[in-house]
Amino acid sequence: MSSKKTLILNKEQIKQKSIRIAYQILEDNFEDETLVLVGIADRGYVFAQRLQAILQGISTKEILLIKVTMKKTSRSLSASTDIPVDIAKDKTIILVDDVLNSGRALAYGLGVFLNVPLKKMRTAVLIDRSHHKFPIFSDYYGTKLSTILREHVTVTLEEFDKEEDAAWLI
Repeated sequence: MSSKKTLILNKEQIKQKSIRIAYQILEDNFEDETLVLVGIADRGYVFAQRLQAILQGISTKEILLIKVTMKKTSRSLSASTDIPVDIAKDKTIILVDDVLNSGRALAYGLGVFLNVPLKKMRTAVLIDRSHHKFPIFSDYYGTKLSTILREHVTVTLEEFDKEEDAAWLI
């Protein structure tokens, strides 16, 4: 991995991208009374909390939030949620993560809901790297980024990392 860091998004750009994603979610789901955001721990959940706050500020919809905790590098699905997934029954859910790289984390997030009848499922990510190994794509994204495989994208979010919001290419 290179020691050179290139800033992809700064704090203000992350805020702007988050607001844009929230509006896209509303436009795509205007007929729904309730939306369920499913944040993949850790930074995906923080990002989902931010989207929830924005959506609650610009809409009258009920915005529910579920936290999914998993081993992202595992070869099998082993995940848990902070509340029962049944609250998503017959609702639209949006799987949320900070970076979409291979698609494994979002695919495993999808797996948590396989036995729950859903109205619709979408994905939202801050950065889509386009190195998909799984048939998962971002419906809502802040930035699509073409990188080489040895490059790495790191996102820092104040609530989790105790550092200023930023996205870096390393």
